[in-house]
Amino acid sequence: MITMLLAAGTAADTSTAGGDNPYGLIPMLQQGGIISVTVFTILVLMLVVSLYIMFTKLFEQQKVRNEAKRVRAGFWNSANLREGAAKLDKNGAYRQLVDDGLNAQDQFSKLTDPVEAHDWLHGSLARSEATINSDLNSGLAFLATVGATAPFIGLFGTVIGIYRALIKIGASGQASIDKVAGPVGEALIMTALGLVTAVPAVLAYNWLQRRNKAIAEDLSAFSNDVLGYLASNGAVRPEAKKVAPAAKPATATAGQAGGVQTRK
Repeated sequence: MITMLLAAGTAADTSTAGGDNPYGLIPMLQQGGIISVTVFTILVLMLVVSLYIMFTKLFEQQKVRNEAKRVRAGFWNSANLREGAAKLDKNGAYRQLVDDGLNAQDQFSKLTDPVEAHDWLHGSLARSEATINSDLNSGLAFLATVGATAPFIGLFGTVIGIYRALIKIGASGQASIDKVAGPVGEALIMTALGLVTAVPAVLAYNWLQRRNKAIAEDLSAFSNDVLGYLASNGAVRPEAKKVAPAAKPATATAGQAGGVQTRK
C-alpha cells in the first residue's frame, strides 16, 4: 500500500512539472480580465513615472546646490553683480535671481508712477524666487497622489481577484485548499504591487520636499543680499568668507614647556 501511494505521488509531481504553471502573475491577468489588466497597468505606470520624477528632481536639486557652493565660494568677491553673474550657470537659479534683479533696476527708471525703488526691486526678486521654487516643486504633487492612492488601487485589484476566485470555487462546488489558495494568493499580488508603488513615492516626496525647503532658504537669503546690494548701489554686500588657516602642531618639548628638574 505504501509503495502504491509513493508511486501515485511521484506521478502527480511529474505531471505538474511537465505541464504549464497554473499560478503566477500572467495566469492571474489572463483570468482576471480587463479589470485586472487595467489595474496592473495603472500601477506599473505610476511606479515608472514616480521613479522618473524622483531622479529628475534629484538632478535639478543637485544642480542648484552645486551652484550655491559656487556662490559662497567667490560670487561676492566680484567687482559687481554682472561680473559675479558671469561666474554662474547661464540657466541656473542663482543666475536667474541676479539677472531679474538687474533687469528690475534697469526698468525702474522707465516707470511713470511713483513707486519706491525698494518695493519694486523686492517684488521683482520675490516673483523670481517664487518661479524658481515652483519649478523645483513641480511633479511632487504626483508623488503625493501616488503615495495616497496606489495602495487603494492595488486593494481594488485584490478584491476583484478574490471575488472572481470565489465565483469559480462556488461554480465548481469544490472548496479544497488547492482550489482556494492559488486564486486568493494571486489576487494578493495586486496589493503587494500597490505597496511597492506607494512606498517609494511617499519616501521620495518627503525627501525631495525637505531638500526643496533647504534650497528655498538659501535662495531667500541670497535674494535679500542681492536686494541690499541693489538698493545701496553696491555699498551693502555680504562679507566674503575667509578660510581660517590651519593650526600649527605643537612642537614644544617638555623642557621648553616647563623645564626639567633633575636631582643630584
